[in-house]
Amino acid sequence: MDGTPIFAKRLKEARLRAGVSQLGLGIQAGLDPDVASPRINRYEHGRHAPGDMRFVQKLALLLKVPMAYFFCPEEEIAAILLLVGAMNAEERRELLIWLKGNRVAPSVPAATSPAPALTPT
Repeated sequence: MDGTPIFAKRLKEARLRAGVSQLGLGIQAGLDPDVASPRINRYEHGRHAPGDMRFVQKLALLLKVPMAYFFCPEEEIAAILLLVGAMNAEERRELLIWLKGNRVAPSVPAATSPAPALTPT
């Protein structure tokens, strides 16, 4: 990571992926046109951060990313969030059922596995 706050990095990535300008995003998010571009620019450079989570939620909806994506420092998990966020509700339910029924890694027990029985020694 280059020292840029994770929110700033993720916001810029999502905005560029959506193909929207800083001005366009700011206006769509409800900012005054006179401050829309500079405000989004400050967010993307980490000079300021939104103080209102409702505003962050609005940005997530506009950019079609899960809100959690903005705060995820791990690249692989951020990519997973984008993929899951693009699924519809039924696809997410099916994925959750599959994940619960399958081991993700040998050292990670499935969430629905019963606790092992204790045997006296």
